[in-house]
Amino acid sequence: MTNPDHWSTIRELVAWLDKENDRTEQEITLRLLKLTEEVGEVAQAWIGVTGQNPRKGVTHTPGDVADELCDVIVTASVALASIVPDPAAHLDAKLARIAARPRTP
Repeated sequence: MTNPDHWSTIRELVAWLDKENDRTEQEITLRLLKLTEEVGEVAQAWIGVTGQNPRKGVTHTPGDVADELCDVIVTASVALASIVPDPAAHLDAKLARIAARPRTP
């Protein structure tokens, strides 16, 4: 698949979660908290790449870190799609605001 519709997959994931867990305020809170878990896994993987923990040594690859970063992106997208009706438009508008910010050399 060369050009997947990522938002279709995200909508399917949200629908699945809604079916299994409903979309209560508590469920949305847990979807947001899931981001913290995923970000922690990024940190753990990076520590594993650097071998910073001498007891464990090198335990991860840059590819492992990339996979964990993708999990963060998907989890954030699911959370976003759980709280706004058009997450793609919301993200596009946010990226446009970021792109319009002046950059200093």
